[in-house]
Amino acid sequence: MITLYVNDARHDLDLAPDTPLLWVLRDHLRLTGTKFGCGEGLCGACTVHVDGQPRRSCITTLDEVRGRKITTIEAIPASHPVKEAWIADEVSQCGYCQPGQIMSAVALLATTPHPTDAQIDTAMEGNLCRCGTYGRIRRAIRTAAGEDRKRGKRS
Repeated sequence: MITLYVNDARHDLDLAPDTPLLWVLRDHLRLTGTKFGCGEGLCGACTVHVDGQPRRSCITTLDEVRGRKITTIEAIPASHPVKEAWIADEVSQCGYCQPGQIMSAVALLATTPHPTDAQIDTAMEGNLCRCGTYGRIRRAIRTAAGEDRKRGKRS
């Protein structure tokens, strides 16, 4: 039996320890906001937080997250500054990669409230967007960080 804490709920699962976390989230817990992308941890569509740090759930096994705090996109409230900025700055096009992008941005701002462009680039590296909305993603992160876009300064 493996115990997981997902979005502040305890789950006791009778699954193999090498089962990918992504399959557990989607198939067993029915949390489908986390997306399958490449299956190799390279695209970021499956990003979740493990103890507050972004992690690719497609290459993370149950054994690796046993007893740890897992947060998925479903637990990020609509009123979170990142989600509000994503809407205000019209980031999404197809939307497929956006849960992973948002999870990476939330983790960045939790540790670096006013990131530089270089810090944004580093934190978002490996999150692929087929639609190429990288400029809007950076702008939304700045918005969520409280940057005054008109003057180019942070408030």
